[in-house]
Amino acid sequence: MEENASAQKSPSELIDGRIGELGDWRGELLGRLRGLIKAADPEVVEEWKWRGVPVWYHDGMVCTGETYKDVVKMTFAHGAKLPDPQGLFNSSLEGSTRRAIDFRQGDGLDETALTSLYLSAVALNRDTKRSKRR
Repeated sequence: MEENASAQKSPSELIDGRIGELGDWRGELLGRLRGLIKAADPEVVEEWKWRGVPVWYHDGMVCTGETYKDVVKMTFAHGAKLPDPQGLFNSSLEGSTRRAIDFRQGDGLDETALTSLYLSAVALNRDTKRSKRR
């Protein structure tokens, strides 16, 4: 029954629910990250994938917002191709495609740097999409 009810909710409603059900610093942080994304990119499309992971798209997948017991992980689908002058990426550094930022309770959030990184990821998706059309 619960799965059927989830199927009738929009991805945005499911993300709202996840933020609320966490009820701690992880929900608060996920909400802040989501707010930064939506403020920076009004055209972003929210999806709900893999049994409960918020995913943000703009001309392709941009990033995910995963929550674990001790960390909120923001994974950028093509993070290895992004400039990271502020050194935000601190996880999944060994791969050739993805990069992630693990936020732990009490970590600071450089909103300007994170917004810039997010917008760089959107620009990369846009450029990739354009080059595929040629």
